[in-house]
Amino acid sequence: MAWPFNLFQRDTPAPIRRSFDAATGGRRGQGFRPFGPTGAETLAAAVPVRSRARHAFANNGYIRNGVSAWVAETVGAGIEANSAHPDTTYRTGIDSFFLDASARIDSEGRTDLRGITAAIVEAVIVDGEAFAMVEPSPDGPKLRLIPAEMVDESITRDMGNGGYVAAGIEFNAQGQRVAYHVQPHRPTELFPTAGAPVRVVAEDMFHIFKPLGAGQVRGVSWLAPVLLTLNEFDQLQDALLVGAKIAAMHAGFVTDQNNLGGTGAYPEADSLTDISLEPGVVRVLPAGTDIKFNSPSEAKDSIAFAKLTLGQIAAGLSLPQYLLDGDLTGANYSSLRAGLLPFRAKVEQFTYHTLIPQFLDPVFRRVLTAGYLSGDIDFPELATALKAEWLPPRPMQVDPAKDVAALKTMIEEGLTSRRQAVASLGWNVAELDAEIAADRAREAALKLNFTAGKSENA
Repeated sequence: MAWPFNLFQRDTPAPIRRSFDAATGGRRGQGFRPFGPTGAETLAAAVPVRSRARHAFANNGYIRNGVSAWVAETVGAGIEANSAHPDTTYRTGIDSFFLDASARIDSEGRTDLRGITAAIVEAVIVDGEAFAMVEPSPDGPKLRLIPAEMVDESITRDMGNGGYVAAGIEFNAQGQRVAYHVQPHRPTELFPTAGAPVRVVAEDMFHIFKPLGAGQVRGVSWLAPVLLTLNEFDQLQDALLVGAKIAAMHAGFVTDQNNLGGTGAYPEADSLTDISLEPGVVRVLPAGTDIKFNSPSEAKDSIAFAKLTLGQIAAGLSLPQYLLDGDLTGANYSSLRAGLLPFRAKVEQFTYHTLIPQFLDPVFRRVLTAGYLSGDIDFPELATALKAEWLPPRPMQVDPAKDVAALKTMIEEGLTSRRQAVASLGWNVAELDAEIAADRAREAALKLNFTAGKSENA
């Protein structure tokens, strides 16, 4: 039976809803509300949520710290590519070629593939999605990151023959992405001029986002679940700060109980308002007067409630709380490790389910294909060279000695290769071996021996 492609052909558009609390101005105090189709809900909420998420990232230190923790744990110094070519004689050449190409891949010339990958992860978290456009050049393909709003979200129309455009992304009758409609203005323009969007074929655009469900076209900021809570937390902090300022203002109030209006024992004073407190001074109040001091009440449970709110925000970002607020009070080796393990499992899932298939693998194939067609690199068959193994950097450990010992044991027991272990540390094994060989040669030439003491102690 043929696949029912007509499922993608709708005569009437889906209703626009606002089921994301972060995309509305109201409070969520009305109980559970229905959540419509994922595609329609995310398209309706993406723009307002993205705007508020950017504001939170730019102005809130907790959010900035949490997002940075995600980026650092996902990318670190860089995710290294290792060729999976079946012939080991070609792997070193492929790795070297791609490493050289990735160092020049930024169209602006400001960073390399590692830096672009970090910027993409940050955009995926804050904006909900990231776009990288491929630009041809004499040195091979280049990548240019463009903000999400440049892919015109206002374009949604039927293209005929089963094709359609949804939020600036064009699909064919089979529901496959074929093109992106990009605004022609520069990202730095304060007042973009109107112009016809430029149609960029899907092969020249990488769209990276983590979908919430089937049918989602555009990404939604990962900050959506916590934006309302974050706004109220900011208000709570402001209220606590004002309360602390008021509590710090020690003031006394003199009352004229007999309503005489005189100065009594202070004939030199113009009024009772001239009575002031000074260190070591004993005052005698006039007859019929009394003095009272302010004692503003403090919110007793405010600190505990603020910690609870920070925990809620951290949970919404899938972070251990100390990676959000930096508070390590009461932490120890076991608690830190217990908090990091599930977080790192989520990072690994995002890396291998989203970042690699949507961005890193396509970049590797594009660079290798361009090099093969231009003759800059040669191997028998292109198809066998387009697969790579991506090894993220090895996470920092609370006890590095134990981590190194575990890695050494894995190599000795044949559970991993030295090539993979070196790549997990952020290095290319061929370059590392060449550097080690050069060090050994220099040591021999200078008659240096840094291992003598270790041998004697052993």
